[in-house]
Amino acid sequence: MATIFSKIIAGEIPCYKIAETENCYAFLDISPLAKGHTLVVPKKEIDYIFDLDDTLLSELNIFAKQIAKAIQKAYPCPKVGIAVIGLEVPHAHIHLVPLNNVGDLDFKRPKLELTKQELENISQNIIACLK
Repeated sequence: MATIFSKIIAGEIPCYKIAETENCYAFLDISPLAKGHTLVVPKKEIDYIFDLDDTLLSELNIFAKQIAKAIQKAYPCPKVGIAVIGLEVPHAHIHLVPLNNVGDLDFKRPKLELTKQELENISQNIIACLK
């Protein structure tokens, strides 16, 4: 059975897409820790990030770097944090979260509740910074 991320990539579930390559896909987390919180996933459905072959793992991280730089431009912060947890969805994924302090990457914190318009604006802000 396809994961929710595979369904998003296939266009079966809507998302706020940031960018994609032949093998990677980036979209906003709809329950973000901060404005700009983005998920970066391989298009190939593999549960554990360290089960990705070296080429795809490298490609995913290079793609994540490009997205992180755009997030940092769109939402100025000292750093964009990276987290790989992978317990909630059995599809390898990287969380990119704008950071102002170490507590910003605490997944126990309450998530932001953003409107569709706010999420659309956030995605457009990040996309504009990719150029």
